[in-house]
Amino acid sequence: QVQLVESGGGLVHDGGSLTLSCAASGIMPGYYAIGWFRQAPGKEREAVSCISGNDGSTYYLDSVKGRFTVSRDAAKNTVYLEMNSLKPEDTAVYYCAIRFTTVPPTCVINPNWYNYWGQGTQVTVSS
Repeated sequence: QVQLVESGGGLVHDGGSLTLSCAASGIMPGYYAIGWFRQAPGKEREAVSCISGNDGSTYYLDSVKGRFTVSRDAAKNTVYLEMNSLKPEDTAVYYCAIRFTTVPPTCVINPNWYNYWGQGTQVTVSS
């Protein structure tokens, strides 16, 4: 059974930093990607970043490029999202999700293509 457990959310001031973790278990053989999504009140869920579990290729939302960094520790089956220079508009519930596929590419931005989701962690950036 696939499980994703997120941690690391919290409250920070404008310009602060947080690192989110997503620990995965039950990953099946084959191509997969782990994506980070966020959803603010009244807004649609959007893809923030993604990393391929196979070749390490990454994706970033334009508004977070240069501020967020996604990385993985294959030995721990954990993906991290390091968030620097946080802004109030980054406030949202952040989710990690895993997508399994038979062929690359693995990272996609449509949340409907992801198979399993974590419980979410709140990130609040105060001005």
